[in-house]
Amino acid sequence: MKKFKKVLAGAAVMLVALMATACSGKSKSDNSSSNGTPKSLNVQFVPSQAATELESRAKPLEKMLSDRLGIPVHVSMSTDYNTVVEAMKSKKVDVGFLPPSGYVLAHKQGAADVLLQAQRYGVKQPGGRPTKDLVNFYRAEILVKKGSGIKSWKDLKGKSISIQSPTSSAGYVYPIAELKEKGLDVKKSCKLVTVTGQDQSVLNVLNGDTDAAFVFEDARTIVKKDNPKIMDQVVPIYFTKPIPNDTISVVPSMSKSFRKKLANAFIDIGKSKKGKKIIESIYTHEGYVPSKDSDFDTVRKYDKIVASTKK
Repeated sequence: MKKFKKVLAGAAVMLVALMATACSGKSKSDNSSSNGTPKSLNVQFVPSQAATELESRAKPLEKMLSDRLGIPVHVSMSTDYNTVVEAMKSKKVDVGFLPPSGYVLAHKQGAADVLLQAQRYGVKQPGGRPTKDLVNFYRAEILVKKGSGIKSWKDLKGKSISIQSPTSSAGYVYPIAELKEKGLDVKKSCKLVTVTGQDQSVLNVLNGDTDAAFVFEDARTIVKKDNPKIMDQVVPIYFTKPIPNDTISVVPSMSKSFRKKLANAFIDIGKSKKGKKIIESIYTHEGYVPSKDSDFDTVRKYDKIVASTKK
């Protein structure tokens, strides 16, 4: 009987210990982000300018987001968009600022869902003047030197063209895809010269280093400060269909309730005077609007067209 009581007592102790462990595990789970609501938020950018300068400009965004979300926020820089995608896949980053093609790649790999799209002021042609209307898209354009004799996209066969990297929607994907659909395979029929920076593409055309350039509308304004005559010296001959603006994308595990809270925070920041100044200085964004994955179907279509055109 005594032996039975000892066994019973031992079992009771073990049961209490197991219950304590279970409660401890539950508590630990509740303190994690397993329910899709992060306890802190990691946001990552890719520098559009000097990394140190952009990081210092982005720092105030940490506090503005933190105040609205009620959790710590950390903003960091990355070397390229592929690194942001990898960081989101491994859940080291919760929120990534991704361009259209970068988002499509991230979503395909199960690394990101689109939350918002950036807004910028529209562009009016001729002259490339900004409008007063905020839009969530932009276009690519093909530039040539005035008086070059190149009047349309049909005249580009055999010519040299300044382009950006293959992940650039305006500087590569959209112009190549649309011209391919029209019957001109520029990867086979033209000499493509990869440059860094769309301002350099404009200058290449101006200086005669290439006959044309694929850039965003209206990249000439970047050069206008140093060369006020650039708008007359270099002219557009073609505009693509609208391209979705940059995204604010989140990891798929983020809860719907927190997504809504985060979206409202970014939209609110874009509407405030101080917040708008910050996002303008970081990425020339003027505000944010809700977005959905189907908004990027054209990007997917054009990516496939470009992939099918091998040099």
